[in-house]
Amino acid sequence: MSEDTSLTEPDTAGVGLRLYEREGAYIPRVAAVHDLCGYGKCSLGVAIPVLSAAGCDVCPVPTGLFSSHTAFPGWYMHDTTDILRDYLAAWRGIDVDIDAIYSGFLGAPEQVDIIRSLYETYPNALRVVDPVMADHGKVYPTYTPELCDAMAELACGADVLTPNLTEAAIILGEPIGEEWGGTDIPDEEAHRLVRALLDKGAKHVVLKGVKRAGESVVRNFVGSQGATDIVEVSNEYLPYLLHGTGDVYASCLLAALMAGRTLEEAVAFAGDFVHDAMIVSAEQPHFQERGVSFEPLLGKVTALL
Repeated sequence: MSEDTSLTEPDTAGVGLRLYEREGAYIPRVAAVHDLCGYGKCSLGVAIPVLSAAGCDVCPVPTGLFSSHTAFPGWYMHDTTDILRDYLAAWRGIDVDIDAIYSGFLGAPEQVDIIRSLYETYPNALRVVDPVMADHGKVYPTYTPELCDAMAELACGADVLTPNLTEAAIILGEPIGEEWGGTDIPDEEAHRLVRALLDKGAKHVVLKGVKRAGESVVRNFVGSQGATDIVEVSNEYLPYLLHGTGDVYASCLLAALMAGRTLEEAVAFAGDFVHDAMIVSAEQPHFQERGVSFEPLLGKVTALL
């Protein structure tokens, strides 16, 4: 896609819009509001290296401390909610400036209010919400109904919202569990979900993970407020699942945006990167437990600059 797409004149799909204009040698700062997981690469363990490779100064806001991701038995979690207000007050005391606020997994409903306080402190920062709370029709074990409701409210204020199909249903108040429709949905249903999320307030939506029976592709759908079209960006489907691919995807998408790419370019880059990292991962021992082996590919992120 052409590199001269205007910041103020998006194409009819909205995806030609650049959401961040990189200026000269300036290194943008990203507040990464995620948990920190000791083993099983995800959350801050992904966001920090990926965004750093894109020339960003990553400022972590840890929403919880985990021994491992929750697919492992016997995991330990420490909720950091009680420290976050003082943590961020200390930032204000030293005039930390932030260009983007990127939130993912949250530990408690009160953390949504803390993110809103970040929005108030940095009103011009790009707001990227990856509503990490569920997948394949099931809510993650640490998520209460109250936390799901709070995440849904946060999602509606995003500049960029990146839900999977289960998370989209939760945000819209639609059934999951045994009534969840799965990933095999037609274009019309994907478009309906994107438009419904836009109607609730998100400015741009990337709906991830439509996989249809008998096909070897996975589809993502991109829509923007005020745009007439919804764009589909697809990748080859790989027949195995890895924990943490959503974190890699959202981090790569934001990395591309902060490097000055358009929304469509960022979505395509994120999908390609996750696909390639999954191939690298399959060469590692116990790869389905370890998470996404993205490290050998970080040069692709740096090349965005």
